[in-house]
Amino acid sequence: MTLVKWDPFRDLVNLHQRVSNQLTGTNDAYGTWVPPVDIFEKGDELVIRAEVPGLDKKEIDISVEDNRLVIQGERQREQEFSEDNAYRLERSFGSFVRSFMLPKTVDATKIAATYINGVLEITLPKAEAAKPRRVEIAAS
Repeated sequence: MTLVKWDPFRDLVNLHQRVSNQLTGTNDAYGTWVPPVDIFEKGDELVIRAEVPGLDKKEIDISVEDNRLVIQGERQREQEFSEDNAYRLERSFGSFVRSFMLPKTVDATKIAATYINGVLEITLPKAEAAKPRRVEIAAS
């Protein structure tokens, strides 16, 4: 009789992957992932910060079209081990796309991005016409 080692974590991961695949309609065992973002106003600009650890900046594409900012990329799984030897696989892999409508107050020609330590930061400067200005009251 052969003794088979039971691994409850492997069974749970397989179940999670099967349910996830059914719900998302994907055949990819690792599905898709969505990097979390923060969007906030800082001075005369809007800032979008996205967590995309493990990617090289060459694997991230940022585009602006029809007043929509699109961030997309793909995170590949490392091939340093076999799934048969894994006890737990929780990290998500695959392609992602995030899309944001830009307010009319943003100057799309001056959008800039930096990528440091797995955090992508996109600055969206406000157009000059959208910046508040002080109106002087004339004496009569």
